[in-house]
Amino acid sequence: MKTKTELQIELLTEARTRLSNQLENIKEEDLKKKLGLSPNSVGFLLRHIGDVELLFSKNVFGAADIKVTAKTVIDKRDTGEWTNLGELIEYIKYSFESLRTIVEKQTDADWEIEISTKEFGTKSKIEAFGRIVSHTAYHAGQIAIINKYGIF
Repeated sequence: MKTKTELQIELLTEARTRLSNQLENIKEEDLKKKLGLSPNSVGFLLRHIGDVELLFSKNVFGAADIKVTAKTVIDKRDTGEWTNLGELIEYIKYSFESLRTIVEKQTDADWEIEISTKEFGTKSKIEAFGRIVSHTAYHAGQIAIINKYGIF
């Protein structure tokens, strides 16, 4: 029988394919695309996914060694600076590896521990984990639509 943590790693890995399967089709020029009057570009959303995964690794799961300046969260808007595809891909690979590594360290009992943040209040780690998994998938869907129908 698999542990809760092993099951969560499987869930995280599978859900992340909603993003990772798109990466080979994104070109550097796509990073500036937006959909109509929407405020966020593909590049911003990629950086935002990485920022939030790193914040979860540090603040929810306790990865004290993570240093993150979540510029997309701090600025709360697309500043147009996220235009280097290589850097963004490396960043989101790093954020995923960081999240997966700290999640792998959780015990079955850890999933029931309650944590509190100003962003979403008090939740168990398993509930918080649901938020980060769905956050990444949500923005991956936005990226797919923007990349398909967006304009520069």
